[in-house]
Amino acid sequence: MPAPLSLSAAVARYGKVIFVVTAAAVVGMFMYVSTRLVADLSEQERERMQIWADATREILRTADGAGGTDIDFLLRIIESNTTIPVLLTDDAGNILQHRNFALPDPSDSLALGDTNRDYLRDRLAALAHSPNVIDIDAGPGMHQHLYYEDSTLLKRLSFYPYIIIVVLAAFVVAVYLAMRSSKRAEQNKVWVGLSKETAHQLGTPISSLMAWMEILPEMGLDHATVSEMDKDVRRLSTIASRFSKIGSVPKLDPADLNTIVGNAATYMATRISGRISLEAHLCDRRLPVMACAPLFEWVMENLIKNAVDAMDGSGSITVTTGADHSRAFIEVTDTGKGIPRKNFKTVFQPGYTTKKRGWGLGLALARRIVAQYHRGSIFVKASTPGRGTTFRIELPLIDGE
Repeated sequence: MPAPLSLSAAVARYGKVIFVVTAAAVVGMFMYVSTRLVADLSEQERERMQIWADATREILRTADGAGGTDIDFLLRIIESNTTIPVLLTDDAGNILQHRNFALPDPSDSLALGDTNRDYLRDRLAALAHSPNVIDIDAGPGMHQHLYYEDSTLLKRLSFYPYIIIVVLAAFVVAVYLAMRSSKRAEQNKVWVGLSKETAHQLGTPISSLMAWMEILPEMGLDHATVSEMDKDVRRLSTIASRFSKIGSVPKLDPADLNTIVGNAATYMATRISGRISLEAHLCDRRLPVMACAPLFEWVMENLIKNAVDAMDGSGSITVTTGADHSRAFIEVTDTGKGIPRKNFKTVFQPGYTTKKRGWGLGLALARRIVAQYHRGSIFVKASTPGRGTTFRIELPLIDGE
């Protein structure tokens, strides 16, 4: 019977992996394209600066009488650069020319006052350690050096890959959360439908059994036997009532957690193997909580049944209650086969089971009842393979208690 749920869980798990891998591939593709775009633009700017440097070389040669190039054409090349910040220096590091820098004192750009000079020297010191340097050799004694920064467009594009990562990551997270929310909503509908249909189907035979319980004493059946049968029939009625409450918000009333736990332990003690001991160590003071007693007894029964299934026919189960600051707690400890640490959270997922029979819904229902209806928490506190497991439930105590 558990195969469909196991298959569904496997499909869901691999679906998440495929989604994450696809998202990573899309991010990687955008990163590659944008990185190539930035690299190509950087190479184009390098080529423009090389042309600028060649024009400067020709101007120097023309000024020295060694060239016959049209000086106006060369100057137009120099003036055409309106986007790339450029510094031209001599061998001694003196700044001969600057272009396209946002100077701190624009009114003193021609005279190059102390403020602007210090600013440009700081920029030169930074560029001296970058690859954006072109040496200009115009002949003996005519050596200059061209330093340039990336243009504003290139600087903006260099941040583009990171912006893409942030946007795509936000999109992936939003889609993942939407998918998970949709999946939970679908699971909730299935659970509610299954629970209510189970309660409905149990209603008719339970009513019939109750009628028979009134007739059996008249048929000569001894009172003790009828009494025990009546307890089980009423228990079936309680179980049907529990199922009918799934999907609707149960009414929570003030209750003593010790009483709820004690009732569940007493009921289960007579319905498990005699080779398994069940002990309840209840807190010596009241633990007032807001609870729906029938549903919470169901949680305790599921945990105790789970502990019984974890043992090979013999062992011990200890149920302990207590208070820790503003929260009451219950711990169910068994001496069973234990749970691997990697499965501490998986055991609460619908469909997880180590038994050959069963749907693996007991712990999933327990978590739903504790977390959603009682605003508490349930988790595996500790487990050692081959030695046993401890489940812990925490509930808020009623204020002022």
